[in-house]
Amino acid sequence: MDQKKQPSKESVRQWLQTQIAERRPPPDAQQIRRELGWEMLKLEHKDRTTR
Repeated sequence: MDQKKQPSKESVRQWLQTQIAERRPPPDAQQIRRELGWEMLKLEHKDRTTR
């Protein structure tokens, strides 16, 4: 039978610390709007209503 070797506790702790350290907070709302193109939609909508 093929036995799988478990990683050491130290390597698991190190991996977990790396994963936690790499997490970043989400971007601010303005950045999200820019990335989704919401600002462009507002401008486009504004142009339609002023015509």
